[in-house]
Amino acid sequence: MGKDEGRGEWARHWQYPELPGLDLLRAHYVRHTFPRHAHDGYVIAAVTGGIEEVGLPGHIVRAGPGSVVLINPEVPHTARAGAPEGWAYATLYPSRGLIAEVAAEIGTLRGTPGFTADIVADPQASRTITEVHRAAEAGNALAADTLLRGVVARMLTRYAGPLPVRTVRGTGGPEAAAARAVLEERLADPPSLEQLAAELGTSPFALLRAFRDRYGMPPHTWLTDARVRRARRLLDAGTPPAEAALAVGFTDQPHLNRHFTRIVGVPPGAYRRERTRLAADHGHRRRIPERPPPGAAAGLTPGRARTYKTIRPGSA
Repeated sequence: MGKDEGRGEWARHWQYPELPGLDLLRAHYVRHTFPRHAHDGYVIAAVTGGIEEVGLPGHIVRAGPGSVVLINPEVPHTARAGAPEGWAYATLYPSRGLIAEVAAEIGTLRGTPGFTADIVADPQASRTITEVHRAAEAGNALAADTLLRGVVARMLTRYAGPLPVRTVRGTGGPEAAAARAVLEERLADPPSLEQLAAELGTSPFALLRAFRDRYGMPPHTWLTDARVRRARRLLDAGTPPAEAALAVGFTDQPHLNRHFTRIVGVPPGAYRRERTRLAADHGHRRRIPERPPPGAAAGLTPGRARTYKTIRPGSA
């Protein structure tokens, strides 16, 4: 641990069975940095302490307490601490289906909804996002679902419109899309850039530029992100991390661990344990207390630095 001792990094990435279509992450990071990556669904992140620095296409935003970071599907971004103390946040990862469902209930948005702002100063929404986490951790399904739909509706009503069609510079859009399809098909054994370009009848440099313009990252960075996404699906289905690593093209489990932890924010073992434990808990009992247990409002207790601690429901 060395210099990181006492820094207090911790994270919990999980799903609450009563909130389908949603992933939750509550964490405090100091030295951890997220490399460029994208999500299948949306990101709604309330910063509760410190400063988060988010690198988006063409610009950087700095988010502090009371602000909410909003990211649309497939938008490449990075994240790191913007202050010596790092940052703490509560994040909602709603699926496209969940966002579409709430948007349909609102009835004022046409087409596929998308956020029109990257960061907003909205302390009320920030508090509500944190309350969604606390209600889920306490097993209060009614409160969690009510708060979730309320804050998503607020975000969509105030800060969203039709999802803009991404414009692609240059003339290499079809080649970039074809390259992505090849990489998706051959995730575990991809061709080199030169081989890929030759298959598509273009040059390596032209393909690299086209791919970057369309997807916001070079092919090798996109490939790592895609491998981690597929590994997540395998872990969700119960595949052991070592098997998932080989299935998606990583050389071994430590190779998966390194990239998975950087992109998802927790190691694959902790990620899978949360899924397994919550599925078992949901299958055996459903606890819906009238109020959170004592101490729930006090926040999470930091674990050891660089150790991603599992925080069990009701212990927050």
